[in-house]
Amino acid sequence: MEKLKKILANLPHPIRWALIMLIGFALVILGLIMLVTPGPGLLFIFFGLSILALEIKWARELNQQGLQGLERIVARIKQIFRRRPKN
Repeated sequence: MEKLKKILANLPHPIRWALIMLIGFALVILGLIMLVTPGPGLLFIFFGLSILALEIKWARELNQQGLQGLERIVARIKQIFRRRPKN
């Protein structure tokens, strides 16, 4: 993501904004389509929101909520595997 930020930082703001909107929304739409067809839909939605978060506040907040939810799921899974009795 840092590499993408560096590339986009060199572009004028209107062009950068248009590219971010185009790529971000395209990935989100592809992700939504992949939710009902074979493919990594949630991954595409997450990447699309991550790109949109570079310019849009609501996408930044939604992306942050998604990351927090993912961290809770990972912590829960780790907790479950730690509790397993050793035979």
